[in-house]
Amino acid sequence: MDTKKIISINGSVVKARGEAGFAMHDMVEVGNYKLLGEVIKLEKDIATIQVYEETRSLKIGEEVVTTGAPLLLELGPGILGNIFDGIERPLNYLREKSGDFIQRGENVNSIDYTKKWHFKPVIKNGQKVYSNMILGEVVETPSIINKIMVPYGVEGEIIQIIQEGDYNVNTSIAKIKSLDGTVTEVSMIQKWPVRKQRPYGERLQVNQLLQTGQRVIDSIFPISKGGMAMIPGGFGTGKTMLQHQLARWSDADIIVYIGCGERGNEMTDVLEEFPKLIDPRTGRPLMERTVLIANTSNMPVAAREASIYTGITIAEYYRDMGYNVAIMADSTSRWAEALREISGRLEEMPAEEGYPSYLSSRLSEFYGRAGRVKNLNGTEGSVTIIGAVSPQGSDFSEPVTQNTKRFVHVFWALNRELAYSRHYPAVNWNISYSEYVNNLQDWYEENVSPDFIEVRQEVVNLLEQENELLEIAKVVGQDVLSDNKKLILETSKAIRVGFLQQSAMSDIDTSVPLEKQFAMMKSILIIYNYSEKLIEKSIPISVIKELGFFDEYKKLKYNIKNTEIYKFKEFDNKVKETLLKLEETYKNHI
Repeated sequence: MDTKKIISINGSVVKARGEAGFAMHDMVEVGNYKLLGEVIKLEKDIATIQVYEETRSLKIGEEVVTTGAPLLLELGPGILGNIFDGIERPLNYLREKSGDFIQRGENVNSIDYTKKWHFKPVIKNGQKVYSNMILGEVVETPSIINKIMVPYGVEGEIIQIIQEGDYNVNTSIAKIKSLDGTVTEVSMIQKWPVRKQRPYGERLQVNQLLQTGQRVIDSIFPISKGGMAMIPGGFGTGKTMLQHQLARWSDADIIVYIGCGERGNEMTDVLEEFPKLIDPRTGRPLMERTVLIANTSNMPVAAREASIYTGITIAEYYRDMGYNVAIMADSTSRWAEALREISGRLEEMPAEEGYPSYLSSRLSEFYGRAGRVKNLNGTEGSVTIIGAVSPQGSDFSEPVTQNTKRFVHVFWALNRELAYSRHYPAVNWNISYSEYVNNLQDWYEENVSPDFIEVRQEVVNLLEQENELLEIAKVVGQDVLSDNKKLILETSKAIRVGFLQQSAMSDIDTSVPLEKQFAMMKSILIIYNYSEKLIEKSIPISVIKELGFFDEYKKLKYNIKNTEIYKFKEFDNKVKETLLKLEETYKNHI
């Protein structure tokens, strides 16, 4: 067994010397406690190791033993519904074994080897197979079927496939004979290097909407399945709440939630709340299609750095089965801080604000693993990444925000003033954007309405005009504005309060179908367009406001249920009739 001796300890970074044949990214066991670590630098006979556990009581001279393999994740039935730490150790099992605090050196299987799963083969003996081809199916949860695949790099002929029945995950379910005569035994478990992207056939265009039920996202700043988005916002702006809403209501098949370096109390809320949530799609517990990865701020920084790779690898595993997976990373700022701390202990030259010079490339590597693809087995799947960023003091010019912005295509900027005024989601519509709108135009036309993009653009234009008018009003006051300008301000206010603002606590408003979102946008435009014609005929804006349609519109989101979209037509007809009647009244008066 290859070993080295510890010669230096600097927090989570340990150096060991010896003639042993260590390799880059090898997993190692450090010291008498056999702490898990990873080789991150080799220089002559000295190996530099980042340790994934607390290094207190570690001493100079203790041995470091290499496993001869990189950090590998166990992928198979039993992942869904589980809660892992940053290196895929099951926290519930560790709690049963060692109590509320994880004992150092606990090296356990990620998946329960004793549990039996009902395996149903879908191929026969003598059939030719290749990488990622589906061998059989296991009902992992009542919501998700796990498709057992041929490991990557294995191909040949099935010489033995096990019969349908109940088996442990490490049972040999198939034997594959390759062209050179080598026989490979396959179980339900695959092992995959955490830092290596899983292969796929080809990338597909990201032109399918990830429906979230949140109006400001689905209609104004949408994200595609396989897309990349960031949620920057200071403390208290609602990043975690928005990600909870997306996790619960998005139409992704599987959710991977990564609590990366967040405060313990926030992660506790997630761990306690998610198991209680009911999946609106199936009526069953949401955890049946969710994986939680918890690495709080008081856990070792090295494991925090690895946690996002653990999450993305699990997501790619289910993507390969043909599922649409959404990753919620909360937050990548804490992950970047872990990079900075490790870099400092390695005495690397710091870049902007002390972050390592390779921060940009690491972010690119992470977000680059998102996408919608055709898998090697012919199925189509996607990985959507939504990362929260926590800039100190809401300073969006800091390095993590700016570098992330280079790689993502959706920017949902959260605003402190909006959050403090109880406007949720606190997405600032003036600086947020989505680059997927054009990609999704055909999807909107086919699935919602041919007029969707045009109606959306009119709403966006009104919000942009409001922003310009408010700047002018700061100088000259709103009273001197013309009535048509006042109409823009009144309409935009109704859009902000009645459409963009959404209550997560309301059964009706917490998630809204696109049909209702479209009807709401059309209704406010009808009020605006008909009112604009009246103002052109010298009818005062004050008279139009007295009719109460702007105030009534703000309450439609609560007063019209998601299943009663036909009532918007009744409202629209009432608006048209009343405003036309007002026009006739003024004509007669004149």
